[in-house]
Amino acid sequence: MLSPFFVDNQQLTLDRFPIAQVNRSLQAWDAADEYLLNHITTEQLIANSNRVVIFNDAFGSLTTHFCSKSSSQNKLMVYCVNDSFISRQGIAHNIEHNNLDPSNINQLNCLDALPENIDVILFKIPKSKSLLIDQLINIKNSASSNTVFIAADRAKEIHSSTLKLFEKYLGSTKTSLAVKKARLVFCQLDQKQQLDSPAPTVWSLSDKTLNRDFSISNHANVYSREKLDIGARYFIENLPKVTQGCQVIDLGCGNGVIGLTLLARHPTAHIQFFDESHMAISSAEANVKTNLPDLAAQCQFHLNDCLTNVDSNSVDLILCNPPFHQNTATTDHIAWQMFKDSYRVLKKGGELRIIGNRQLAYHIKLKRIFGNEKLIASNDKFVTQSAIK
Repeated sequence: MLSPFFVDNQQLTLDRFPIAQVNRSLQAWDAADEYLLNHITTEQLIANSNRVVIFNDAFGSLTTHFCSKSSSQNKLMVYCVNDSFISRQGIAHNIEHNNLDPSNINQLNCLDALPENIDVILFKIPKSKSLLIDQLINIKNSASSNTVFIAADRAKEIHSSTLKLFEKYLGSTKTSLAVKKARLVFCQLDQKQQLDSPAPTVWSLSDKTLNRDFSISNHANVYSREKLDIGARYFIENLPKVTQGCQVIDLGCGNGVIGLTLLARHPTAHIQFFDESHMAISSAEANVKTNLPDLAAQCQFHLNDCLTNVDSNSVDLILCNPPFHQNTATTDHIAWQMFKDSYRVLKKGGELRIIGNRQLAYHIKLKRIFGNEKLIASNDKFVTQSAIK
């Protein structure tokens, strides 16, 4: 949704990304962004800074603020750390849309090393607790006690347990008053010894069909970090049999267990893994190379917004467990995009097979897009469904 964003007497127009999403009611910034930027402006925290690091800026509301500074601020280098490919695309889009100069902006993913000599860290608190811990440890190991650290989120998302994590991994912590239902968190980084992140985690996955175990590695922001979630387990129980040399996509692959299992059962298949998370794609690639090294050449790994720019009529089968949220917003626009992209990318006669919670009623969407839908399996919580192009 294109929306005006007013901070420090300047107006920017910010678009939530991807632009063509069905749900247009969601704006590209929130009250926590406003609060954070107004605070650093009032306190003049950036005036003498050379390096600012921004974590988890969803669509550029924080980053664009620094692009639009006058020439006197050209020495300021800004580093945006984000695991989301979509967020990074959104940031780039909103910089261009507002005719801003991005020459001082550096986009990093969550697996990249942080810069040295960080002056200020602006931190939007992520939804994932494991990602929060991983990022706090990374900050602790990279920043100094002189680094100014300010976090922000909706007040209802900042629990006492959240503040205890800041205390544990960074140092002395205090909070601001709530403004427009948003709150700031201030930490004084201490000088304790460096810490090891618990990520990536490694766990064992048993495939009874093949009578073998896989070793699964998960980075911090990948769902189901310590065991196979019940939805994926049910999906694996209802995977299709495929023909020799079948061209397959694991869409929204996460750690890649769906595509990995299919490849192990059908070793002539060619699998493409797609996700918008850097950590997910890195995990999926590591899991294929660890467990099926002889078949790794038959796999490709793609960071993408669903199946954007993938060739039409090019694959035989798409497997998908669609998400129903983006950041903290509950929305079905990602599922819509996945289903529409799948219809375009599948060959005639190709199959989209999905799993979802029963209440999401994906069969309605599938029938609208494909003109058909078949129930493969169901239990009290999940349904596995198929649609043919």
